[in-house]
Amino acid sequence: MISRNIYNISTNKLLVLASLMLVAIYNISFFSHVVEVYPLNTKNIGFVASLAPFLGSIIILLLMPFSSRYTIKPALVLVFLLSSLAAYFMDSYNVIIDDGMIENIVGTDIDESADLLSLKLLGYFLLLGVLPAYLVIKARINYAPLKKELLARIVTTLVAIVVLVVVVLSFSKFYASFFREHKPLRYYANPVFYVYSAGKYIKNTVMAGPHELQAVGRDARIPLTDKDRELIILVIGETVRADRFSLNGYNRKTNPLLEKEDVISFSNVLACGTSTAESVPCMFSVLNKNDYSIAKAVERENLLDVLKHAGVNILWRDNNSSSKGVADRVTYESYKHADKNTICNPECRDEGMLVGLQDYINKNTSGDIFIVLHQMGNHGPAYYKRYPKSFEKFKPVCATNQLEDCSVEEINNAYDNAILYTDDFLKKVIDLLKTNNHGFETAMLYVSDHGESLGENGIYLHGMPYLFAPGAQIHVPAILWVGDSYDEIDMSRVRERQNEQFSHDNLFHTILGLMEIQSTAYDKNLDIVPRTATSTARVP
Repeated sequence: MISRNIYNISTNKLLVLASLMLVAIYNISFFSHVVEVYPLNTKNIGFVASLAPFLGSIIILLLMPFSSRYTIKPALVLVFLLSSLAAYFMDSYNVIIDDGMIENIVGTDIDESADLLSLKLLGYFLLLGVLPAYLVIKARINYAPLKKELLARIVTTLVAIVVLVVVVLSFSKFYASFFREHKPLRYYANPVFYVYSAGKYIKNTVMAGPHELQAVGRDARIPLTDKDRELIILVIGETVRADRFSLNGYNRKTNPLLEKEDVISFSNVLACGTSTAESVPCMFSVLNKNDYSIAKAVERENLLDVLKHAGVNILWRDNNSSSKGVADRVTYESYKHADKNTICNPECRDEGMLVGLQDYINKNTSGDIFIVLHQMGNHGPAYYKRYPKSFEKFKPVCATNQLEDCSVEEINNAYDNAILYTDDFLKKVIDLLKTNNHGFETAMLYVSDHGESLGENGIYLHGMPYLFAPGAQIHVPAILWVGDSYDEIDMSRVRERQNEQFSHDNLFHTILGLMEIQSTAYDKNLDIVPRTATSTARVP
């Protein structure tokens, strides 16, 4: 029994006890997913049981380098605090903490983080984070003489290695399939996988060092034969899945306004990532999904740079966390707070980005105009916050960020109401463009950054590793509206392509095509909008 007095414990015992605790309490999701693949029967029970000493040994080896007098307490305190949060999100939402998720966490602002707060999260943090961290801090560690201390660490390390070898050899057939055929299971190992992911993230970002920005499309220009000015608005949706658009066949009227407009819905579009931090830079990059990485993207100019080289007036308005670095070299305006956004009740609404937009258009009396509107959209888990009360058509709704406390119907209702609000927002964008048809060739392209899981197979939110992410997280809606004065586009051919498979890889080239920019960076084969014979969007 631990009293108010400081208790005594050796370094190795503290490491072993911490590892056992992490295995037994913080890995509920890991073992739950293992049992789904390896049901507890006479054939599998020995292997499933062997995963406890296997994982415990890995954790001991992971912590051993931090077992010195000056690092053991800070390391264990940090591990318990972080592991409590990881356990909460894995247990509650089936969220994986990989390097992509860490990138997403780093890029998340305070307002988005606040949506994730709950009493359950506080309970996890206090009981599984603060309490064990406090016990570690209060421990009086008995340090043996240096030689004896080193010997004890070597013995503990060797024992952990021996346990690993014996366990793997004893169930070699199981571990072969575990590592080769069921790799996703290891993503739930807490804290092993998030520590690995953090190392991978640091290697690809912080340790990547300074870099020189590689030029892309420096030859971009507007051809002399193009006498018409273009006004293109790109709307980046947030956390919207394609199967929730009635334009794509959803049985609820979630697009009642867009259905009355002459829009084309591309029904088979794949995102290049499952999080904003990955997808947004990816969709603006000249790199395709197979070649893309965050490290490569930050070293290259993007679509906005190419447009800037051609002399296009560019404006990025953001009601999300940020542009994720895409708009670092163009005019950027944040509409997350009431000091800029005039429509907040209390959350600042996407439609606030439209206020004063006509003034910006009027002010730019020459040159083409390209505007990006980055929505808050359907950002979860507090879907009920993403729309004004007047859009609460589907009831009852999940009025909490703890989705596990809501029924499937309530979650779906709140999510669909948020799509109704996006429908209204896009209609307002189209109306704005219609008022400018006399002076511009106008068009709107809407595409979401990624989708969302709404509890299917126990999975919520987004951010799953792409290789095994469910379709709901990567199948996104894309909508095109073109003004009457834009006669270079062959609309009949566009409609013929609306059910073809496209992806975020097409965005870079489609926008260059819509803007009628000539550049060697433009690939006509990746442009989803066919042109008439008079189009000037050609590779020189």
